[in-house]
Order: sequence, then C-alpha cells, then structure tokens
Amino acid sequence: MDLFSFMEQKEKDRESPLASRMRPSSLDEVVGQEHIIGKDKLLYRAIKADRISSVIFYGPPGTGKTTLAKVIAATTKSNFRQINATSAGKKDMEDVIEEAKKNFAGYGKKTILFIDEIHRFNKGQQDYLLPFVEDGTIVLIGATTENPYFEVNGALISRSHVFELKPLTKHAIKELILRAVNNKEKGMGSFNASIDDDALEFLSEMADGDARTALNAIELGILTTERSNDGIIHISLDIASECIQKRVLKYDKAGDNHYDTISAFIKSMRGSDPDAAIYYLARMLSAGEDIKFIARRIVICAAEDVSNADPMALVLANAAAESVERIGMPESRIILAQAAAYVACAPKSNSSICAIDECLESVQNEHINTIPPHLMDAHYKGAKKLGHGLDYKYAHSYKNHYVSQQYLPDELVGRTFYRLSEIGYEAKLKEYLEKIRREAE
Repeated sequence: MDLFSFMEQKEKDRESPLASRMRPSSLDEVVGQEHIIGKDKLLYRAIKADRISSVIFYGPPGTGKTTLAKVIAATTKSNFRQINATSAGKKDMEDVIEEAKKNFAGYGKKTILFIDEIHRFNKGQQDYLLPFVEDGTIVLIGATTENPYFEVNGALISRSHVFELKPLTKHAIKELILRAVNNKEKGMGSFNASIDDDALEFLSEMADGDARTALNAIELGILTTERSNDGIIHISLDIASECIQKRVLKYDKAGDNHYDTISAFIKSMRGSDPDAAIYYLARMLSAGEDIKFIARRIVICAAEDVSNADPMALVLANAAAESVERIGMPESRIILAQAAAYVACAPKSNSSICAIDECLESVQNEHINTIPPHLMDAHYKGAKKLGHGLDYKYAHSYKNHYVSQQYLPDELVGRTFYRLSEIGYEAKLKEYLEKIRREAE
C-alpha cells in the first residue's frame, strides 16, 4: 500500500460507523462469547496458534461473527480474503481460488476465505467451494444469521466446525458501550461525553444482545446532543430512548428463530401456561407471522396434547382456524388468543398420539397381515365358504351396545395401545369402558 492509499484508508476508518471502528483487533479485546472463545476453548487455542480450520459462525446480528473473522485476519499469517454472498458471484470465487492456488504453489501460503452471509449462496455456489475446502486450497470461514443445518450444504457442514454465537449479555453490552464512550482512539472519547447509569442500563437492555444496535444508538446520541454548561455531552435516559426507539424483534419467518418461537409457543400450551402461550403468540403476531400457520399449530396441539381429556379443545381450535381465514388481522389476534388460552388451560393427555405412533411402529416392524376371520367382509358371494364374517357378534344386539369379542389380530391379542388417562373427560371414558366390559362378563 502506498502513502496515498494508506492515508485514504485511515480517513475511511475515521469516517466509518462506530460499530465498525470498535471492532476488536485481537482476541483479548473481544467481549462475550466465552463459551466458544474462552481461554480454555478450542476456537481460542486455534486462533492463537494460527491453526484455524474451516468454521461456520452462526448467530443473530451484532453478536460478533464478522468481528471474529476480522480477529482471525489480524492474527493469521495466511492470505485472508473476504467476500459477501449478497453481492459476490461465481467469478469472484474463481478469482479467490485461482489466487489461493498460486499463493500455495509459489509461497506455501494458505488462504482463508471469509464469506459473510454464506446462506445467501445457492446450492450450486456452495457446491463449487466444496472440492477446494476438501483439498485444503482454502480454509473457509462462513458467517450466517440462519441455522446452517437448514441453509448450508451438508457436505460443507461436515467439513467445518459450527460455532453458535449467542446474543451478548447485558453486562457485555454495558462494557462495550462504556468502552465506546471513553475510547479516544477508535471510539467517541474525544467528544468528552458521559452516559447516565439509567441510560446505560436502558440501552444495554433494549439492545437485546446486539452490540451493533447499542453502538449505533450511543454514536447517534453523542453526535446529536448539545454540550451542557459544563462542556460535557450528557447521554440521559430520554436521549437514549430517542436513539434506540424500541427493542429490535429477533424473529425471521424464514429462519430458525421462527421454529424456536413456535416451539416455545406449543410447549407453553402443552405445559398449561396460558401467560407464556399468549406472550409467544404476541411475538409471532408482532413479527408478521402467518396467522393461518399459527392456527394450524393450535389445532395440532389440541389433538396431540389435550386429546380426549377435553374434546372441545379440538372443536374450538378448528373453529379458530376457520375464523382467522375469514376475518384476518387485527381481529384474528383475539381469536387466536382465545384458542391458545383454552388449549393451555385444558386438561392434558397424549393418549391419542401415543396410541397411533405405537400402532404405526407395530405395523412397520411386526409385519402382521392377518385379520380375525369374523371381522372380514362378508358382503359378497362365497365369503361364507372362506369363513369370512362367520360368528361375528353385532354389538348393538347386546346390553350397553357392547359385546366381548376379539378385534386385534391373533399376534396382538392382549396388547394395549390406547391408554386412557385419569384426566378430564378421558377419566369418564375410561370409567364407561370399564363398566360395559365388566357388565358383559
């Protein structure tokens, strides 16, 4: 780099956003993610020893995926190249591969290729990288906000270590904010600013684990707030709340957070917690989730987790599913809340799903093809000669419309698949069955 290029880069660095300027240049400057870069962890040791192998960093925005890649770039002796999957094409990858081959052949120098938002590459683009990752031409570092097990080529996954980055803790966000306010070299220290304790608490909470959100807010606050009479820029709670506006929703209908939230919603209904169920419902509605999708999950939960302990749960869930299609938002929020609350409060039983799954397993593994002859169809000529339908007892001809006879195949006689619970309406069904069976003896 010549002098003019160097000065141009320095000026660009000064003008870049605070979140970019504050990126750590070494592992010791990184805040948070101790579960993967603690000093006793594999990734920390690999970076320190410059022995990094192909990795995929996965986590929400602002948790440090690009930061870790930049730290690796600053510490490695390998050639480091970066592309963004939103704008890069196959030609960009071909250029990197060609350069990597020359560097390794001519100088014995490895190439690390960092691909930001790797989930944006289609299958063909990801497949192109595979042989070069496999033969060591490049060491791949991928960064993604999407679950890589859904979005990244399985072959690339199998050749990489996947590290999940978590949302930063409030304590970590506070540390980053204070560092940004006071750091004169890369931060806002030269502005002579301070942040009130309640503003610091508020920003660290509202950032919701996203360092970039917090740093953008504090930068905006310092740049737009006038100095007080003491010559200091005071970031108060009011200023902080103006700068961050509101908490960022961590929800992507196409990503794994979508599945995490619907999972929490279903488990809250199953766990008989209507408060949690309606809370997760609100999160999905606020994020623009498809109301028909939510309604379908309530219907499934009513059948799977309530079952015949309260048959009305399925009736109500189905009515809700039909209603939201006709009515739409915002009124459908009320219908969905009613249905979710009912399913959450209803007595629970998983008798139906257990029975059908156990029967399916039996059908698939035990290969029983027989049916008791007296249950076979007798409505055709010649059925009696085959013994089909003979000695069948018509239940309605007996007391309580019940008669004891064999219904399961011979191999399964004595097996019980459907086990009624002692909960809700199932207790009444169980009592009734026991009564009619006892009186038929």
